[in-house]
Amino acid sequence: MGNTLAEVAELLKSTDKKVQLIYAFNGTGKTRLSREFKQLVAPKDWDGEEVSTAKPAPPRAKILYYSAFTEDLFYWDNDLDLDAAPKLLIQPNSFTDWLLALLRELGQDGNIVRYFQRYANDKLTPHFNEDFSQITFSLERGNNESSDSLKISKGEESSFIWSVFYTLLDQAISTLNIAEAEDRETRQFDQLEYVFIDDPVSSLDENNLIELAVNLAGLIKAGPPCLKFVITTHSPLFYNVLFSELNAKTCYLLERLEDGTFALEVKNGASNSSFSYHLHLRRTLEQAILVNQVERYHFTLLRNLYEKTASFLGYRDWSELLPDDKQAYLSRIINFTSHSDLSNEAIAEPTPQEKQTVKFLLDNLIDNYGYRQEHKNG
Repeated sequence: MGNTLAEVAELLKSTDKKVQLIYAFNGTGKTRLSREFKQLVAPKDWDGEEVSTAKPAPPRAKILYYSAFTEDLFYWDNDLDLDAAPKLLIQPNSFTDWLLALLRELGQDGNIVRYFQRYANDKLTPHFNEDFSQITFSLERGNNESSDSLKISKGEESSFIWSVFYTLLDQAISTLNIAEAEDRETRQFDQLEYVFIDDPVSSLDENNLIELAVNLAGLIKAGPPCLKFVITTHSPLFYNVLFSELNAKTCYLLERLEDGTFALEVKNGASNSSFSYHLHLRRTLEQAILVNQVERYHFTLLRNLYEKTASFLGYRDWSELLPDDKQAYLSRIINFTSHSDLSNEAIAEPTPQEKQTVKFLLDNLIDNYGYRQEHKNG
């Protein structure tokens, strides 16, 4: 039996490391962990309801966090009935009221635009209304010409919301780097201890994801030693970039166990040999084979595993990893069963022979291409 998420949060809080980097597959409980950690550090909700009268400061005084809950505070008003310009609105509550007032007071709208345009088209421009409660977007074409207000893509929306948070974080770090509190532009961050960031990479392409990770790592390294970071992600690429960029860190794999509890396992050594998406695919295939529940989508996972292994080992094509005497035949089977546009896609249940093929091909990878066994210490 493992730990509850509240106990995992206790473990994270008890360390003195500046950065704790956590990898977990989607659905494990990363976002719920961010809430448990926030409740532990500052036991109040964002609306200011007191849980403990001994600590009157609002949660934001001690912890800033970014998660799916942060993104939920932004929503679109398309106003289809009146055919008005689409606007991105911000849900008012004690946190967003404080955030927007602070950014407005410090004149940070220009920085939000600048950060956003790093990840989006540099002509795509957000426009805040007077009280920062709504944003419209236009394409600036030059020569004082611009498009009408438009609705941006989901990836661009995620980048914009992250840019708002990143601007706040940048302001907090630059403020805390001023040693004498009396000399700071604002005293709003004097008690800040933690930043919890949960998967800021949804809907981002690889180039933007890498840039976001590099920028975040640079900001963390520039921050004061007193400010600690917990970062969770399901993205191997995001994890690996942060792993490479950051030095003073502890790395973990968070797993949900069958009994509903959680294991937080320290991972040492190089990130790619410590764990990877490869191992997740392998576990998924092994479990399906074990309980005789191989379905057609497992061929897609199998092909993905072959492709990743071939790339890692330097082969030009994944089919080169197939047994020589059956290479053409097995390649056709994998291609036929892993592409969604083929005529047999509606048949969910593979034949017994096809199920055996999945086992045969997985065994081929494990036995012949140096797959590591997982070690308890990473």
